[in-house]
Amino acid sequence: MSQQKADYVDDADIDTDLDAQPDDDTIEEAVANLEANGFAVDVVDTADDALDAIVDEIPAGASVMNGHSTTLEEIGFVDYLGGDDHDWESLPDHVWSIDDDAERQAARRDAQTADYFLGGINAIASTGELVAADMSGSRIGAYPFAAGNVVIVSGVNKIVDTLDDAFDRLEEVAYPLENERAQEAYGVESAIAKQLVFRKEMEEGRTTVVLVRDQLGY
Repeated sequence: MSQQKADYVDDADIDTDLDAQPDDDTIEEAVANLEANGFAVDVVDTADDALDAIVDEIPAGASVMNGHSTTLEEIGFVDYLGGDDHDWESLPDHVWSIDDDAERQAARRDAQTADYFLGGINAIASTGELVAADMSGSRIGAYPFAAGNVVIVSGVNKIVDTLDDAFDRLEEVAYPLENERAQEAYGVESAIAKQLVFRKEMEEGRTTVVLVRDQLGY
């Protein structure tokens, strides 16, 4: 099933002002404040560059897990992780091979402690905070502590001015689009059930934000 934003954007009522491309000054401000808050930031130009940055970031032999992310789909990471062109331990291959529901759920929880956990984000405040939400928490659960290292990939369209704007973007852009995707993929509506505000990374080098100068994800 396609996970592309284009498949859902026409059916969702979103605030396009909160999904616009920021100017260079806004991007620079966001990067400076993210770095001041302890996040490593890698700014790249294209989706291909983002995938290359991830491949360079993760060492051979590392266990790797990802949460659902349209952005990771768009840059080709999900296909790459499921392929044979790397020397990582791909935890999704193990998790989704389990038939028993309870065992699979336990394996998903264990995978939150991967050496590297990758995912997206729903909004970036130019003041240096990251905001995301899930219905289950299976994506954002690894971000604060569980994973050894976290790599968050985002298009610059998710940068907004303030933390309040980031909350608005979550409600008025990310949720409507995810709700459309969830209904198509699972036959149920989504919900902003579990919300994360990632204000600072206290462990140097643990969390990297790969910021792509492109319109990616939601």
